[in-house]
Parts: sequence; structure tokens; C-alpha cells
Amino acid sequence: MLGVGAAIPLIDLGIDFTGGTEVKMAFRNNTVTTDQVRATVGALGYSGSEIKSYGADGEYLIRVQASGNASDVSASIVEGLQKKFPNEVVELLGANNVEKKVSGELALESVIAVALSFLLMLIYIGFRFEFVMGLGSIVALLHDVLMAFAVSVLFNKLGLINLELSINSIAAYLTILGYSINDKVVVFDRIRENREKHKGMSLSELINLSINETLARTLITGVSVLAALLVMVMFGGDVLEGFAFTMFIGIVIGTYSSIYIAASFVIWYTDRIKHKKVGSVGTAKA
Repeated sequence: MLGVGAAIPLIDLGIDFTGGTEVKMAFRNNTVTTDQVRATVGALGYSGSEIKSYGADGEYLIRVQASGNASDVSASIVEGLQKKFPNEVVELLGANNVEKKVSGELALESVIAVALSFLLMLIYIGFRFEFVMGLGSIVALLHDVLMAFAVSVLFNKLGLINLELSINSIAAYLTILGYSINDKVVVFDRIRENREKHKGMSLSELINLSINETLARTLITGVSVLAALLVMVMFGGDVLEGFAFTMFIGIVIGTYSSIYIAASFVIWYTDRIKHKKVGSVGTAKA
């Protein structure tokens, strides 16, 4: 938690949360690639820009973290692109500023989305299994997301990879939650099955047996997903790189948290409740 707290002031926010300028333009000869556009816009001083191809061939949406007048920013970008690609016909289709107010509303909606997902998962796990297992899942999921966030901020600050906090990042964290909760459900479901088969076992023995029985499945699934994500990190380009890397870190953390955190929390919490009950009984007798 200390690492996460230290990482918060170091966050680099994307245009989704800071506001900026949105430029729509087109290359009429359609001879320029997205990577070329991104490199040129970056060379013009607009680092951390988002470049998306849309509509007809050769049309692009460029979003940059520039707070100046939209007309000035768009003119600078179009002029720079025309100089870089003299054989192209660069046409400006439109430009507007993305206000910070809109970005603030988007940030609030993102927080609500993450909080709501935690609440729904707590209700689901608590209803299907036990409340303590739902609580254990939430603790482990919080660990997964916060640790993935801290590692992402660290790698971004070291300049190893561009991992600004954006809508893509939020999507990655929500995907991590969905993947990670699936791992926890598999372990908890096996605990429930083994509880019926081995009624004389203690809770710690049941959990140890269940983890051993599901360990191969957890590791094989995790490695398979990591292999696919590694390819996306290496060859997905700037658009997928940040999303895939955040997912990669989250899957690694989520895999070990299913084994070492969620189940361990259930044992710790159950023992604590038992000790409280014993203490209450002892006090009552005295």
C-alpha cells in the first residue's frame, strides 16, 4: 500500500482526464500510415498524443494534450504533416477543445465503474459461496489492481513504456478484475466441493487441498494468456502496448493472489472470528 501511495503523485494523466485538443484531418492520397502520423505529431512537440484512423481511408482523429486555441493547434499539426509528407494532400476536417470539465466527469464515471464492479462481485461471491469468501476476493482484487497500477506508474516514470492513465488503462484494470475473479471462483468452488467430500478436514487443510488440485489449471491458463499478451506488447504498436502491458502485469499478480492472498484471507478471517467468539464466551462465564 505504501508503494501505491507513493505512486499516486507520479501519475501521468492522458487527454481523457486532462483535457486537450481534438483534430480531425485527412490524407487524400492515403499514402501515410498511423505510425508515421504518430511519429510526426510527436516530433512536433505533442508527446502522448492519441492517433486513430476512422471513417474513410486516410482520415484520422488526433488528440493532443495542448490547452491552446484549437485553431492554432490544428494549424500547427496540419502544417507539420504537410511539410513531412509533401506528396500528400493534408486536409483539416475539424478541430475542437476537450474541456477539463468533461474530463473530470469521465474520471468520476471511471471510479464509479470500478467501485460498482467490486460491489457486484462481492454480492455474487457472497451469495454463491460465503460472505467471507466474497470479502477475501475483494481484498485480493484490490491488491491486484493497486499493484498493477503501481507497477505501471513505475515503468511509465522510468520511460520504459508509455502508460499514461487513460480510458484504455481503465479498460485494462476492469479486464484484470474479470480475469482475476474467475481464478478466485475456481478455487472457492473447489473448496466447496471438498468440504462435502472431506467433512473431517480443517479449513486450512481443505484450502490447501483445493489449491493443489486447481494449481495446474491456474498456471496453465495464466501462462497461455501471458503468451498472447506478450505478443501484443511486442508487436501491437503504441495503441495496444499500454493496454497489453497493464494486463500482463495484472495477470501475473492476479495468478499469485488467487493462491496466496484470497484463500489466506479466508483462513485468517475465520480464525479471527472464532477467537472473538471464544473470548466472548470466556468473558460471559467470568
